[in-house]
Amino acid sequence: MRARDLIPTLALVAGLAHSAPAAAKKTYDEGVIVKVTVLDVAGESIPTAVIRHPDEADRHRVNSLTGSWEDSKLYMPDGSELIFVPGMSIQFEISAAGYVTQVIQYDVRKRKNNLEVTLQELVIDDADIDEPLIQFGRDKPRETGGTGPAN
Repeated sequence: MRARDLIPTLALVAGLAHSAPAAAKKTYDEGVIVKVTVLDVAGESIPTAVIRHPDEADRHRVNSLTGSWEDSKLYMPDGSELIFVPGMSIQFEISAAGYVTQVIQYDVRKRKNNLEVTLQELVIDDADIDEPLIQFGRDKPRETGGTGPAN
């Protein structure tokens, strides 16, 4: 085999040897993506759902078409970042108008962090609710007797 034929092979081997250590040391400085999809009992997405970490002040709205939210980190009220790394356990509160709020605990993995949460509809019995009587200026009963008409 001639030296001229070995050059492409040596370049390939050198390139692989140079990139192999970098690939072996995988760091999660940017975090891993966690995707949460919020569904109802029928399997339809809930476009008004919000997701929140208990220590966080902000609520994250889901995509109104897909019912999902995804990110690799959260920003805490003190200005710090909560970066999702494999092995971490994270808690989320998932809520939507007309549905029972759910609190879940999730363990972050290296990849495929796709989480589906099903919310149950909130059942309210209207018969038990008494509407309060709010009196306004004209709703007050007239005092009987007393004065006559104004001149």
